[in-house]
Amino acid sequence: MPSFSGIIKLDAGCRLDAYIARNLRLLTRSQIKARKLNALVNGKPVKLSYNVKNGEQLELVWEDAPPLRIIPEDIPLDIIYEDKHIIVVNKRQGMVVHPGAGNHSGTLMNALLFRKSPQTSGAESSKCIDSEYISEFDTSSSRPFIVHRLDKDTSGVIICAYDDVSLRFLSEQFKARTVRKLYYALVSGVPHNSAGIIDTFICRHKYERKKFTAITKTNAGGAQTAAPSRGKRAITRYKVLKTFPADGGKGLSFSLLALIPKTGRTHQIRVHLRHIGHPVLGDPLYAFGNRAANSANKTLPSLMLHAARLRILLPDANEPSTFKAPLPERFKKVLS
Repeated sequence: MPSFSGIIKLDAGCRLDAYIARNLRLLTRSQIKARKLNALVNGKPVKLSYNVKNGEQLELVWEDAPPLRIIPEDIPLDIIYEDKHIIVVNKRQGMVVHPGAGNHSGTLMNALLFRKSPQTSGAESSKCIDSEYISEFDTSSSRPFIVHRLDKDTSGVIICAYDDVSLRFLSEQFKARTVRKLYYALVSGVPHNSAGIIDTFICRHKYERKKFTAITKTNAGGAQTAAPSRGKRAITRYKVLKTFPADGGKGLSFSLLALIPKTGRTHQIRVHLRHIGHPVLGDPLYAFGNRAANSANKTLPSLMLHAARLRILLPDANEPSTFKAPLPERFKKVLS
C-alpha cells in the first residue's frame, strides 16, 4: 500500500486534495477518491476538504490501483514519428486510446505494448501484461504511457511516451498549456462570426452522465463574472475556413472550422461547438435533434473532428517540433 510522509510547504492555504494533486503530484483528484486515500495532519485524521497550512506534518496512505490485464496486439499504426523516448501516431477514427469497460482489445495501448514487448516467440508476444491503470502519474518505465487522450471517433495526432521521465516532461507542457493543438471540424450550420473565442466553464451533465455541458455566469451587460460553482474553465479559438450554404434554402448547411483549444477539458471542442449552436456533424452525443441534422448524420461517418497538428517540445530537444496528420478521407468525401 503506497504512502507518503512529509512537511507541507505552502505559502497560502488550499484544500488537501488540491495540494496532493498540484503540489505533491502523487495522484490526480479523481485517483485520490478511487484509491481511498486516508490522511493525517499532525497525527489527526482529516477530510480531503481540509485546508492545509505551511509547516504541518502530513501522512498519506492509499490503495494500489487495481491491475489491468492488457494483451499486446499486432495492430497496424500510422506512425508519424518515433524515437527511443516517444511515439507520435495518426490515430484512425474508431480506435479507443486505452482499454476500459467494454473496450479490452483493439486499443492504441494494445498496439503500443506489442511494439515494446519481446517478439522472440508467438507464445511470449501473446502474454497478458498486468499493469496499473496507465495514467500521467504512473511510475513504471517498462511500458508505454498515454500522455493525452483523443475521443474514440476523433482521428489525428496523438503523442505517447516510452518511459516515465519522458511522460512527465510531456505532461508538464500540457499542464502549463504550452502545447499548441489544431483541429479541423465540419459543423452544422454557418456561424455568424467568421472567427471568435468560446470561453465557458465545462462540467458533467446533470442527467446524462456520458455528456458534458458548457455553463457561463454573466452580469446584466453580458460580461462574464466570477466562475460558477460547478465546472472548469475552457477556452477554444475558432475560425471559419469555408461555408456550404443549404442548396436553395433546403437541406443542411455546414461549415469547415479550424479550432485551437487553449485548455484540455473532456469533450471540450464538441461541447463548445454545441454551445454556440453549431455541433460537429455526426456527433452522437451533442448533435441537435432536428430532422435535417439527423438525416445528414445518417449519411456521414461518425464525428467529423480531426486533430490535425500538434506542436510540443520533445525530450532532449532545444526547439518545439510540429507533427501533422493529413485531412482524412471522410472529410475529403464530404468537402468534394
